[in-house]
Amino acid sequence: MKPTKMRNKMIYQATYQTKSKQLGSALSKDLHKKYGKRSVRVVEGDSVTILRGEFKGVDGKVANVDTSKNSVAIEGVKKEKTKGDKFDVYIHTSNLLVTSLNTEDKWRIKKLESKQSPKETKVADKTKVKEDES
Repeated sequence: MKPTKMRNKMIYQATYQTKSKQLGSALSKDLHKKYGKRSVRVVEGDSVTILRGEFKGVDGKVANVDTSKNSVAIEGVKKEKTKGDKFDVYIHTSNLLVTSLNTEDKWRIKKLESKQSPKETKVADKTKVKEDES
């Protein structure tokens, strides 16, 4: 089987857990410093900025997350049909930057805060070693 066919199969026939990881998006610089993580799974209610595509630079809240399309609908990002109807535009999560998190899910926030950046861990380990030596 060709590598591209294998890759597509892995992406489109993935388990729910793997699909969840595919819905990750980059965190803004201040959130990256606060939580020590570069990316997070996008959830309804998160505020995001679109980095690429037709709607580049638009800010909005996540209205809907579609795991089958691996993309997200954002409030205020709509296109118009020829008859005048408006419909949501789904944007891939790799083209988004999360600017603020939905804090309703306490488990999610606890999980984010428990992760320390590698730099903080190294500094903490060095201070422990120095205290042990004294």
